[in-house]
Amino acid sequence: GQRVVDLGCWPGGWLQVASQVIGAQGRLVGVDLAAIDPPLELANVTTLTLDLAAADTAERILEALGGPADVVLCDAAPKLTGIRAADRAKEEALLEAISELFPKILLPGGSLIAKLLECPEAQAIERSWRQRFRERKITKPDASRKGTTERYFIGTGFETSSG
Repeated sequence: GQRVVDLGCWPGGWLQVASQVIGAQGRLVGVDLAAIDPPLELANVTTLTLDLAAADTAERILEALGGPADVVLCDAAPKLTGIRAADRAKEEALLEAISELFPKILLPGGSLIAKLLECPEAQAIERSWRQRFRERKITKPDASRKGTTERYFIGTGFETSSG
């Protein structure tokens, strides 16, 4: 079955959809700082309340998943304060944590679908992600709120060495 990780899984919408897509044979691990409340009663889903930037996060995900993921989903966004400099720092820190984490938990040939936050770091991070995947595109869902800058990076065919 397929193994999927959802980084920044709160409030749980993507978990519910992905759970149905991968079916009973699949395994899905959701990770977020905030616990999903009420917990999802889905047999193929495990949720971990962890900081994406913590040193042992990759290890804990791999353990819960039973090995590397076929797909890493990430719709994570930091809790914003409205203070521009602080929010920008949080967005950059989150993107860096995701960049550090996904290569440790994704199978060679796997896929990454991740929200790109609007910060100066985002372009550099997008370039580094592009180099890791055979096929990649940026998409802006029709469902995005008007005026939002949110975009999603879709990379398939993960290559473990960035050479």
